[in-house]
Amino acid sequence: MQSKNPFVDDLAKLIRTAAGMAQGAKEEFETVFSSIVDRWLSERNLVTREELDVLKQRLEDMQKELQELKKSKKRTRKSS
Repeated sequence: MQSKNPFVDDLAKLIRTAAGMAQGAKEEFETVFSSIVDRWLSERNLVTREELDVLKQRLEDMQKELQELKKSKKRTRKSS
């Protein structure tokens, strides 16, 4: 959209350019910050949420299996 005033046109272009640069800077900051946090976490041998969820599920499965084995052991003792 062109106005009759070139000053307004230049100002609008400048604002659009500044907004684009700010968006680019924001994305760059997010990328760098995420990289720093990932490196910091990995240096401390911390697990991710996904790894923790997998470990929780494995623990639950093992607990169920243990309970089943205990029940089975009780049944075999009773029948002996």
